[in-house]
Amino acid sequence: MEQGMRVCVPMAMALALLLPMVCRAETPEEKGWAIAQEADRRYGGYGDSTANLRMILRNRQGQVSERVLRVRTLEVPAGGTKSLCIFDSPADVKGTILLTHMHKLEQDDQWLFLPALKRIKRIAAQNKSGSFMGSEFSYEDIATQALEKYSYKWLRDESWDGQECCILERRPTDKENSGYTRQIVWLDKAQYRMLKVDYYDRKGSLLKTLTLTGYQQHLDKFWRPRDMNMVNHETGKSSQLIWSDFTFRTGLAENDFNQQSLTRIR
Repeated sequence: MEQGMRVCVPMAMALALLLPMVCRAETPEEKGWAIAQEADRRYGGYGDSTANLRMILRNRQGQVSERVLRVRTLEVPAGGTKSLCIFDSPADVKGTILLTHMHKLEQDDQWLFLPALKRIKRIAAQNKSGSFMGSEFSYEDIATQALEKYSYKWLRDESWDGQECCILERRPTDKENSGYTRQIVWLDKAQYRMLKVDYYDRKGSLLKTLTLTGYQQHLDKFWRPRDMNMVNHETGKSSQLIWSDFTFRTGLAENDFNQQSLTRIR
């Protein structure tokens, strides 16, 4: 009997040590962070990419204007991304270029090249909530969303648009310069693709909703939406981004994404 007890006591102690690890409930914050990490992991790793983009602006009365641009993006080995948005039409914005250096932890850097003035204008951090080229997207929205610049919380799982989704709340850590207090994000469970985002303004009211549809897979790995539609609930305006002609790993380099290159890009 004593021998049996000597065998069981170590086993009982081991089970007692393991039980809290097995039974400890994952907090909504931990679950939200884990989901956001997986979505970020699946989105990244592409190296560099190029794409064509149509921007369609609609006012409350339904009047439409259109802009055509090219987008180039580079992942930076040290972390973050660099991107260029190059406007090709209409004539009054042709040659305008937005250069963005997205950093994981520090403030993003953004510059706007204005060809009519032959001038490069730096976008100040406090102005990043402003409209990007008259659209319902802000400079903050256009920049790649760094995982580390938000806190996360899992809210619930639910079906949306026929897909099972994880619903996360994310809050910008830069409360002073962000135009939002929080964002509610729908990610599909199958591929962790972003399907919908509700943006709440600094007063806590619902300001805008972004929906992302028409996802296509590239290189058998990277999912990108064909259509992104941002609706402003306060103004009734909307802006639609229609993506096409994605290419990946084209050989872009960091020298293609500096201020000096802006005056030479065609």
